Amino acid sequence: MLRPIDLLGEWTLHRTVLDRRAGIDGLVTGTTTLSCTAPDAVRWDEVGTMAFDGRTVPVSRTLWVRRGSDDGWTVHFSDGRVFHDWVWGSSVSHACAPDDYSGVLAGDTERWTVRWEAHGPAKDYVLDSTLRRRTHPAD
Repeated sequence: MLRPIDLLGEWTLHRTVLDRRAGIDGLVTGTTTLSCTAPDAVRWDEVGTMAFDGRTVPVSRTLWVRRGSDDGWTVHFSDGRVFHDWVWGSSVSHACAPDDYSGVLAGDTERWTVRWEAHGPAKDYVLDSTLRRRTHPAD
């Protein structure tokens, strides 16, 4: 099982978006950076562009991954709310009424994936992200 500290560094980000409710496919390309800010905290920054529905817009987000007293890691939104437990290779969930989210983090120290599915009365989409270790600035 990989820990967030095993994935520190810069990654190229490629994310497909399939929004079944809106009938729109999208693509996010950019960079993800995981940096250790304290022994028990990793900052997860994403920045890039999203192309969808004939438009291109800049996107970014920051997540925090923090180690708890039980030595397990938890992913938090930038405002501190809990997103999900850091579980490698098994399904995780995030309840956000009225919709339900399920996700999987998997891969290795050179290439990893994050898949999220959201289902409910307000959302029906799949996000598939592939992250590859950045080997030089021109990736």
